[in-house]
Amino acid sequence: MRDSIELTVSDPSQMLLLRDWLRGQPGTDVAVTPGQPQQDELGALDVLVVLASSTGVVGALKTLPEFIRSRRSGFRIEMTVRGEQLVLEATNVEEVMPILERLLDE
Repeated sequence: MRDSIELTVSDPSQMLLLRDWLRGQPGTDVAVTPGQPQQDELGALDVLVVLASSTGVVGALKTLPEFIRSRRSGFRIEMTVRGEQLVLEATNVEEVMPILERLLDE
């Protein structure tokens, strides 16, 4: 069974770098898709969709703290995991990672 995780970034210039970072993880497929604007919005940011087995997704997501810490302060990744929306940034990595792992274990 393959899981799908959707990611958006606070700095669109980092989207392709994050895509390439995640593509380097074994057994992980990553695609950039157009975001869907919400009501009364004129546009939306692109979305990274990560497809992998549960183990592959966990492995890929465990590399995100390193990616975030290598960016300027204030950089954040918003994600949707099994219908749950989470925000990962340098200041909350230790709090969010256990939640992600628990969601993926369900």
